[in-house]
Amino acid sequence: MARYIVRRLALLPPLLLGVSFLLFLLTHLVPADPAKLVAGEHAGPEQIAAVRRAFGLDRPLPQQYLIYLAHLARGDLGTSMRTNSSVLDDLRTYFPATLELTAAAMLATVLLGVPLGMVAAIGRGGLSDLVAQFASLSGLSLPIFVFGILTQLVFSRWLGWLPLAGRLATGDSPPAHITGLYVVDSLLTGNLATLTSALVHLVLPTVTLALASLAPTARMTRSAMLEILSHDYMRTAWAKGVAPVHVYVRHGLRNALIPVLTIVGLQVSALLGGVFIVELIFAWPGLGLYSVEGIVSLDYSAIMGSALLLTVIYVIVNLAVDVLYAVLDPRIRY
Repeated sequence: MARYIVRRLALLPPLLLGVSFLLFLLTHLVPADPAKLVAGEHAGPEQIAAVRRAFGLDRPLPQQYLIYLAHLARGDLGTSMRTNSSVLDDLRTYFPATLELTAAAMLATVLLGVPLGMVAAIGRGGLSDLVAQFASLSGLSLPIFVFGILTQLVFSRWLGWLPLAGRLATGDSPPAHITGLYVVDSLLTGNLATLTSALVHLVLPTVTLALASLAPTARMTRSAMLEILSHDYMRTAWAKGVAPVHVYVRHGLRNALIPVLTIVGLQVSALLGGVFIVELIFAWPGLGLYSVEGIVSLDYSAIMGSALLLTVIYVIVNLAVDVLYAVLDPRIRY
């Protein structure tokens, strides 16, 4: 297993090299001058030329890319033209918010999608099956930005139950920085007031982000459970008088987890893709908002740094899913 993990991780540098080349090529094909955007609309030619020299944009493109690779090899992701700070420092600032939101949405997807799929499979053809399938399909039919705006109107504007946007209420101070995750840091420092505010602000964006991933997870759980329920060992468990909860969870769900785990791993990528829209809607100061602002201002270093970070996350998540296969099923060997 260790050799398999090392071999998979050894493929990461070539992958990052390919991604960096494609991103560098695509960003520089955009017919716009980032130096003009940074200098401002009233800047003169000399000021624009100074910005180009400061960020190395006056050099030939192959030379710019080689310089970027040299810095990347040292762990330097460059300097953001928009924030004028290190991209690595910006990612340390913005990524914890995205990680907290994505983790909460993934938790909601698993805790709601898997039981929903189980209920649909157990009550196949009945009312529970129809209700579960209707609830899961609603997530596919409703665009994420429409659902996000609707939740804001209903639960924030009309009912006033939940806050409209942000990570904390206006005037609330963030907890002492330990991990950058407000919920975790509030728990570690015992700051209950900040914990409550962070959890309340997390509800609407979490539900919105989890909506699109809920349907595939529930449908895959239902399909896998339906196949497992027809096996002989399930009938044997019933014949032995095993409690229903043990039959469905220990014998049924446990053996259906391989395909479910696959779709859950794929949903992590979907969540990281949808987080861009959700962070814009809820003014969530995370990597998605940072990336969108970088794209609008054509901030090359910010765009490439964000994309490379997401690439690393995709590789690690896929590797973790493969490792969990062997944990769940001892027959799987690498």
